[in-house]
Amino acid sequence: MARLGTIPFFKDAGIELATFENRCHWRRFDENETLVDFDDISTDVYFIATGEVRILNRTQSGKEVILGEMRGGAFFGELAAIDGIGRSANVTALTRGEVCVVPASVFRQIVFASEAIADRLMRLLAKRVRELNTRLMEHALLDLRHRLYAELLRLSVPRAGAGGERVVTPPPYHHVLAARIGCRREQVTREFTAMAAEGLVDRTRGALVLRRPDLLEARVAEALREDS
Repeated sequence: MARLGTIPFFKDAGIELATFENRCHWRRFDENETLVDFDDISTDVYFIATGEVRILNRTQSGKEVILGEMRGGAFFGELAAIDGIGRSANVTALTRGEVCVVPASVFRQIVFASEAIADRLMRLLAKRVRELNTRLMEHALLDLRHRLYAELLRLSVPRAGAGGERVVTPPPYHHVLAARIGCRREQVTREFTAMAAEGLVDRTRGALVLRRPDLLEARVAEALREDS
């Protein structure tokens, strides 16, 4: 079976992927390695087999804003493959891993040849636009405190065996959260101190626990209503 078929995005494509195999290549990457950088003219699409990467943008003043992280099964670079414009973000490895690098021409041929893949791509792009709209709304309407609440909720997952609680694993560094919501590390630290005093968060070994995610959600919703 073509190794492309092991990539979640290409599963059940309904076409013979082996014909595209020799036009793609697999490569390993190291921690802290830059896979693509701002304004690169490359148009390849990167499918993550193993490892984790961080996507960030940079303002004209040099300030970096973290857009998110991706792990095995995800992919990036599709925008450049679609429109041929230089890279809009930096992608740097957080761990060692491996990617399948698919040239733009191959990516487009597969998408046009497979209705299932085309539908998958459209749905994924629509999801990313909706997520971006949500974050833009938060940045426009919410203050620092409520942006932090929203980001923690977005990063968290339900905590097993603890009804109602959620966890962020591993616990995020304050400077990373600051880069995600557009503020300074010291401001995040102050907010965490206030949240801990209120019993909203707690740190355990290897996780940040959100004790009252329902209350955080209610506060974010109320803040959005007040500013709408």
